[in-house]
This record gives sequence, C-alpha cells and structure tokens, in this order.
Amino acid sequence: MKKIGFIGIGVMGSSMAKHLQDAGFELGIYTRTKAKAQALIEKGMKWYDTPAALAAEADAIISMVGYPQDVEEVYLGEQGVLSTKVGGYIVDMTTSSPILARKIYEAAKAKGIASLDAPVSGGDLGARNATLAIMVGGDEEAFQALLPVFQAMGKTINYFGPAGSGQYTKMANQIAIAAGMMAVAESLVYAQKMGLDTQKVLETIETGAAGSWSLSNLGRRMLAGDDKPGFYIKHFIKDMRIAIETAHEAGLVLPGLEKAKELYDQLAAKGMENKGTQAIIQWYLNK
Repeated sequence: MKKIGFIGIGVMGSSMAKHLQDAGFELGIYTRTKAKAQALIEKGMKWYDTPAALAAEADAIISMVGYPQDVEEVYLGEQGVLSTKVGGYIVDMTTSSPILARKIYEAAKAKGIASLDAPVSGGDLGARNATLAIMVGGDEEAFQALLPVFQAMGKTINYFGPAGSGQYTKMANQIAIAAGMMAVAESLVYAQKMGLDTQKVLETIETGAAGSWSLSNLGRRMLAGDDKPGFYIKHFIKDMRIAIETAHEAGLVLPGLEKAKELYDQLAAKGMENKGTQAIIQWYLNK
C-alpha cells in the first residue's frame, strides 16, 4: 500500500494527513474548499477535484468529514469514491451512523473493496500528536492490513467486530463524555462560586478519582476562556443524536446523555454551534 487518498482536511484531518505523509505514504487529498488545503498542497500532497478522481488512483481512501450525509455523498454520490474505485480499501473515520457504515460496507464489498468504519477520539490534540484512540469495525483481515496506517495516526487502536462496530464503540465514548462535560463545567463553576482558586482546584482534583481527559484538557480551556474548537458543538450534537437514536432502538433510556444534548442544543440555538465543546461552561456562567 503506497498511495492514500484523504478526504476532509479540517481541524483533525489535516494533522492526520501530515502524519501519514511523515510515515512514508504518498498522499492525495480532496476537500470541498481547495484553499483550506493549500498548506498540505505545499507539503507535496496532490489535489484532486472530486472523491471519484482521487479514488481512481489511491490504494486506500480515508475520510474525515462532518456528518453522515457528507459520508454518504463521499462514498455513494454521483462523484463518490465507489463510482470509480475497484478493489483496495476504504476507511471512514468520521463519527457517523452504524447503519450507514453497514450500507457502505455492502456496497464496497460488491466491488471487491474492503470497507472499515474507524471513528476516533482525542480531538485536535490527539490528531496533532498522533495519539488518537481508533475504534474499528469491518473485516478483521482488512483491519490487520491497515494497521500500519492507523499506527501513524493513533496510539490506542482496537478492532471491535463487523461493520458498524467501530461506530457503536464511538457512541459509547461520546456517551461517557457527554455527562462528563457537564460535570467538569459544574465542578469549576462551583469552585469559582465558593471563592476558591479554580486553577488550584483543577490541579488538585485531576490527580484523584475525579481525574479525566476532559477535566485536564478541556477544563483548562474553560478556565482560560478558550472556546476555540478542538471538536465543534455542532458535531457533538450530531453524535449525541445518533447515540440517543441507537439507544432507543435497543430499548435504552440514557437520561445523562439526553440532558447533555439539551444543554448543547440551547448553546447552538444561541449561535455557539461552531465553538468547542468546552463552551458548555457558558451555559452555567450566563444563567
């Protein structure tokens, strides 16, 4: 496997593509707005006008886009990957629908293409530092073949089962984060209200049972008033919606998740959908 086509050069995709190039892979790229990929083009990555054109020349295609409808267009659209590609591999690393993952898997299989769903966790920092957690569904043989590719981008890489399994695992991840983000914000707002040194509080409690990635990383952004997106609120809302829908299909009620989505929906309604998820602290500060 020599040439990888990367579709979606956003906050995370650009860093992931750079790591693949640094690992020795030849990179072709596509994103809707060519100007956003200029820095990668200057690094020697070749630009393609459509996913179809890129897929025709790549051994493997990796996508990291925004929403399930974007994933569907990238792979199954008129100028999509499967309109030209025969054989090889496709890997969708977007957090998307497990049902769509299975649909793409079947369409790819009909053309002799191995399809994996491999969503990630770790945000912009994980992408930048190549420490992403990668959760993979699809055929295990394809997972093993693509392991060197995943290892260039992530640190914790696990295979979970048939198509859709990676997406279900990512939903479990997002469920754990959702109520946790409320807890981090509530903890820091409480400490502030009680007149404590919030930075010292964070440095203390992160070393004990309350410690978490969200507290240590996003808690610090909250205290600094930094709401730049490592992960957009609008994308988190999309993830929570998928998690709630799939939970309901399984007969599960998840009140913590549903409350978190309610709060983030309110922030989005105030025009904050393009802020980072740590901006949830604003819900408490502005009450």
